[in-house]
Amino acid sequence: MDHRTAIFLLTLVYYCVLLFLNISLIVIIVLNENLHEPMYVLLCCVCINAVYGTTGFHKFLLDLLSFSHEMSYNWCLFQIFVLYSYASCELSILAVMAYDRYLAICRPLHYHTLMTRRRLSQLVSFSWLTPFCILSIGILLTSRLELCRFTIKRLFCVNWVIVQLACTHSNTSPKSIASYATILIYVSHGFFIVWTYMHLVRKGATSKDNRMKFMQTCEPHLISLTTFLTVIVFDLMYMRFGSTEITQSLQNFIAIEFLLFPLMINPLIYGFES
Repeated sequence: MDHRTAIFLLTLVYYCVLLFLNISLIVIIVLNENLHEPMYVLLCCVCINAVYGTTGFHKFLLDLLSFSHEMSYNWCLFQIFVLYSYASCELSILAVMAYDRYLAICRPLHYHTLMTRRRLSQLVSFSWLTPFCILSIGILLTSRLELCRFTIKRLFCVNWVIVQLACTHSNTSPKSIASYATILIYVSHGFFIVWTYMHLVRKGATSKDNRMKFMQTCEPHLISLTTFLTVIVFDLMYMRFGSTEITQSLQNFIAIEFLLFPLMINPLIYGFES
């Protein structure tokens, strides 16, 4: 057995385990009426998004069995859309979960008044529809770029790399504006999460009961959030400033880590803690 076959089998097993864990949590939450609470509905959304994100493994699995690593431009754009929308939806859902925990701990008497089923539906719709709409515009602008080079030195198609392949006479200004607007929107998500946790920590410090409630309900969210942000920021920093002198295998691992770790950690920590 050569190393390509071994990596393919390991990745396939990992992919199947990811699907099993996330789908199991989805089924448990859907079938158990006692879990039809906002926190668990949002957890279900996290798992659904994880299943959606695992589609990023498909091309990687095919590449392991193929000696030709070519792909069409349309498929490349579709891959960018799937991976970016997965990451954007994940951050949006984590922001909504932080808001839910803020209401539950800091404003418990108003929780059921503020977090109604209608409000929850609106927040979940926002978490899914906003990234899809924003990224659809970004992909449309990227598709209009004229490319002069066609070699991508990454495991997946990435928007920043595609822009670098564009011809010098291509107008990249609209694409840059859309990219900065997207970054601004999701950085604001991060500031919102920080704002909610400032209040949560302050509330948890007021009594032992509040501290226990904070640890029990916010600890899984904090682990999930920290893991997700760490791998995303590391990948972005490496993509912009990383060295190309390291081995290709390590470059491939860095490229795929944002799919490897959050997708596995989320169902494990929420399954055990919840």
